Amino acid sequence: MSTLLTVHTVGQLLRQWRQRRGLSQLDLAIAADVSARHVSLVETGRSRPSPNMILRLADQLHVPLRDRNRLLLAAGFAPRYAERPLDDTALSAALDAVRRVLQAHEPFPALVFDRRWNIVLTNRAVDPFFAHVAPDLLRPPVNLIRLGLDPRGLAPLVVNLADVRAVFRSRVSRQLAAAPDEELTALYEELLNPLPEDPVDKRVDADVVIPMILRIGGRELRLFSTITTFGTPTDITVDEIAIESYYPADAQSAAYFTG
Repeated sequence: MSTLLTVHTVGQLLRQWRQRRGLSQLDLAIAADVSARHVSLVETGRSRPSPNMILRLADQLHVPLRDRNRLLLAAGFAPRYAERPLDDTALSAALDAVRRVLQAHEPFPALVFDRRWNIVLTNRAVDPFFAHVAPDLLRPPVNLIRLGLDPRGLAPLVVNLADVRAVFRSRVSRQLAAAPDEELTALYEELLNPLPEDPVDKRVDADVVIPMILRIGGRELRLFSTITTFGTPTDITVDEIAIESYYPADAQSAAYFTG
């Protein structure tokens, strides 16, 4: 998959983002309330856009905050968005909100992961599942996809492993289509390329309808999950984290956690 690393001008970067979103110059111009000629001049480098214009176009193209900084730098401007650790004092309100969501979801499992699926935080309901995982897989950064699919991780517990792999594959494919990333591409190639045992016609249109089935202690737990993100983040770290909350898909699975 292609990346943005070999492109240097802001116009080329904006053109890539526009084409990735499947928009014409006219489509983007209408959405951003500018002329199509101006979009063309910016993309060809005949007009140097202001920082506000760059962010205006980036907003319509749904460019992630990290890549908005790259656009600004490519045009010779200072980055606009900070990237701080989640436990930084400036992000205390966001961290508190995340911890409240995790705690409120107990006794069911919930965790927070970043754009490369590295686990940032978990609630206490996740801990018992880590007991089945090889210790080296729990050394930071702990990757959720590797944890779920590695034979030394949770994979031996997953009854419908092909389904779970297909869900991961679908989600990461959409993520890479929206914003290419070399490390995430490498993770996809390592763990998510189709295997011979995977059904060739396996398609995942709605992740929520496919439960993950775990066999633990002779019992089968059926879980589905939802994803929560921050609506209008202004910090790169907050923009890139997501909370995955797992819910029991039947009464027997609910009883396992509440009992």
